Amino acid sequence: MIGTAERKRKRAGRGQDLTNKIAETKSFLGKVWVLAKPYFLKSEERGLALTLIGVILAMNFFLVWMSKNLNTWNRDFFTAMQEKDATTFWNLLWSVESFESLFFSFTGLVIVYIVIAVYRLWLTQFLTIRWRRWLTDVYYGDWLRDRTYYRMELSHTGTDNPEQRIEQDVNSFTSRTLSIVLGLISEVATLVTFTVVLWNLSGSITLPVLGGIEVPAYMFWTAILYAILGSYLTYLVGRRLVQVNFALERYNADFRYRMIRTRENAESIALYGGEPQERSKLREAFGRIYETWWQYMTLYKRLTWLTVFYAQVASIFPLVMQAPRYFSGEIAFGVLTQTAGAFAQVQGSLSWFVDNFDVLADWKAVVDRLTGFGETMEEARAQQKDGGLVVQPHDGRDLRIDGVEVRLPNGAPLLHGVDLTIPPGSRLVLQGPSGSGKTTLFRVLAGLWPFGSGQIRTPGGAEVLFVPQKPYMPVGSLREALLYPRTTELGDDEALREALTLCRLEHLTTRLDESANWSMSLSPGEQQRLAFARALLLAPDWLFLDEATSALDPATEERMYRTVIERLPHASIISIAHRPSVTGFHRGRLVIDKEAGTVAEKPLDPSEGGTT
Repeated sequence: MIGTAERKRKRAGRGQDLTNKIAETKSFLGKVWVLAKPYFLKSEERGLALTLIGVILAMNFFLVWMSKNLNTWNRDFFTAMQEKDATTFWNLLWSVESFESLFFSFTGLVIVYIVIAVYRLWLTQFLTIRWRRWLTDVYYGDWLRDRTYYRMELSHTGTDNPEQRIEQDVNSFTSRTLSIVLGLISEVATLVTFTVVLWNLSGSITLPVLGGIEVPAYMFWTAILYAILGSYLTYLVGRRLVQVNFALERYNADFRYRMIRTRENAESIALYGGEPQERSKLREAFGRIYETWWQYMTLYKRLTWLTVFYAQVASIFPLVMQAPRYFSGEIAFGVLTQTAGAFAQVQGSLSWFVDNFDVLADWKAVVDRLTGFGETMEEARAQQKDGGLVVQPHDGRDLRIDGVEVRLPNGAPLLHGVDLTIPPGSRLVLQGPSGSGKTTLFRVLAGLWPFGSGQIRTPGGAEVLFVPQKPYMPVGSLREALLYPRTTELGDDEALREALTLCRLEHLTTRLDESANWSMSLSPGEQQRLAFARALLLAPDWLFLDEATSALDPATEERMYRTVIERLPHASIISIAHRPSVTGFHRGRLVIDKEAGTVAEKPLDPSEGGTT
């Protein structure tokens, strides 16, 4: 009874495993369809894409037909050699007397086959790059839309290395999907075509059991059994490669990202003398690659043992199986080689899984990474939509903050009961101790912070510019850096030079069209002055300055504020600053009480001397 129960339990377990594998396969194919359907069925390029698919498939089918002709040619050629028929031998090699013979002589077959194969590859590559361009645009568009890139990092739901997902994984997905799908269709066509050939050539065999059982077309059934056995063994040996491939790509991307971070923060690291710490972190990151690569090597070695053995045996197996019929004189040498060729085609088609297992493993990892990236972006956007903080424009010209509660990502309260109405033309300084939420309040006003509740009504149609303590400097020309984020207007050279001069950057006026990594080329003080020049050129209606003069000396700081006030007389200016000297350039102040979590508008202290 115990043995029976155990067998039932094992059968149930195997049945459940099979059910799980089927469900996993359906889920995976569903992911592939979700990624591929928009381009081929909904995009503006769907007509061209489907046409290219049709042409490539037609070429595949034509090449299968050509392979069948080569198989027939192979029979006639070796039969001519066996019979020492020189005339037939040379005709089969060179004769191209008519259009029809073009497809039955070696010369014609090879020429046509090469032309079709070359253009099939070219059209496949053409479709691949167009699909990649379209899908890449979708992914980086979604990543940038609604500031998703920021929200993913803010909420700590960010997919590791999004730049790898967009660049490397999209490339791998498009190329491998076309290669695998078109290759599989081609193999199915090959299987159907050469099954007929092999069935007709195989003959029959009598098995010495139960008084003799005749098996028709035994070479065909042998090919099926051989391929099934090889596919099953390959799956058992190589199934862990999927997880290892996934981990290896992730660790490689982490290693690259750490080096990018080192390059981006080269000056800070150099000033700290942080090279030993960076070396330690890089060694740790590469250590994960090293350990995972050893797992990959071990698994791939096992898989290679099997696949190489499988391929080598397959090359001689059909000849051994047909040798008795050849030696008995039942078939000619040409028929023997034709049968071996047909067996190889059928067995190769049935063994497609064996030959492509490592590619399939990597493809599955790529699909999982891309779908995971897409789901993470959706979660980040949903988090913003589900948040209680609403930022929307209204018809008035003032800035209204009504009943705003601000929380940290972990849910802890930061500010509450914030009710303010700031009229246009205001100049306010936002004050409070470190960690009280000054910069976070700016993020709320910019629509970046999703954690909280309440409503912010911004003046409709107004130009708003936020200037952080460390301004962003795009890699490119100085002109582009000055006008960022404006991209369609390059600006008047005289206006650009005037803005640079007003902000004490005269030495840069001759470098407008010079391209450089300005965050590395300019000092922190120069970058902050360039941010003020940018504000003069963009002329916003509302200007928010977050410690925007922290790297400047008092005299330069005064010059920057006075210039902005004089050149943008109607702009509303709200500043975050710790220095008392900044307060004098404002007419009022907003004070954050860190303990109470409140924000109150208060007049300036007369000793601070607010400007008019």
